[in-house]
Amino acid sequence: MVSFGLFGDQDVFRSEATGAAQVVVDRFGTGPIDVRYNSKKGGGATIEALARSLQVADHGLDAENDVLFLILTSHGSRAGLAIKAGRLTQTLTPSRLADMLARTGVRHKVVVISACYSGVFVPRLANPDLLVITAADADHPSFGCRDKAKWTYFGDAFFNIALRQAKSLKDAFAVARELVYRRELREHFEPSNPLMAGGANVQPLLIPRR
Repeated sequence: MVSFGLFGDQDVFRSEATGAAQVVVDRFGTGPIDVRYNSKKGGGATIEALARSLQVADHGLDAENDVLFLILTSHGSRAGLAIKAGRLTQTLTPSRLADMLARTGVRHKVVVISACYSGVFVPRLANPDLLVITAADADHPSFGCRDKAKWTYFGDAFFNIALRQAKSLKDAFAVARELVYRRELREHFEPSNPLMAGGANVQPLLIPRR
């Protein structure tokens, strides 16, 4: 489990990275956990730190039967994910993340990206061994990035509500997508259209603990 809150100027990303990691571990079992986040003063959730964390995370894992679970939460654009740690600003592009993941030794991976336009990551990441879930498609923003909030709209629907009860990630995503859609309609937002792609070989390995 690796979970990074990338945008330090708003507490919601720290809260979501921390809360989402705990929900996943509670549902799918124990294992090494690396949760990092940035703040207005700085922090350790940078591109370089993510690359190192992904390399460390697969140490001790069964390369064929364990799953590397990555959660990223931030502001997003069509260029990728925004990283803000004090004065440091970076952009994590789909190609950079794909390269990081390709260098890990574990075969099966799940990547959940909670950010606007996060669907831009799907074409570069999704394959039978890598399940990608995003809060929006490549052409729309997602919502709920308010300071002091505990969750974004998607994070609340997927992690905080659906995943706590669902029997699979596929079921959790279906519930979360509907919850997000209804909330966006109530608040007169254009739908963000969360996406789920790839992962045919991954989902059978994710068995809820209860």
